[in-house]
Amino acid sequence: MDIDGFQAKVEYDPEINMFRGEFINITGLVDFYGETISGLMNEGRASLKVFLDMCKEDGANPRKSFSGKFSLRIPPDLHGMIATKAASSNTSISAWVIDALKEKVHHE
Repeated sequence: MDIDGFQAKVEYDPEINMFRGEFINITGLVDFYGETISGLMNEGRASLKVFLDMCKEDGANPRKSFSGKFSLRIPPDLHGMIATKAASSNTSISAWVIDALKEKVHHE
């Protein structure tokens, strides 16, 4: 769910018969609840505003920053298949994986 340019994941909680949203890729925990999608959106906007106001007051960046690096453990046979595909494409494993990840992210 996108609320004012910030992404949130939404789940239904059957124990309380409500939707629960939680903003992702921000520097704090901001969650919100609603019985309907429109109620959830309204609560999300209100919670986000409080969080952003606090960040502004503290001079803090509300969005998480990412280094562009992460470690990944994969099965050796998959590693070999990726290395073969990368070599066949005359590219490095890193470049090949980046292209594959971009394609996956943009097609979901």
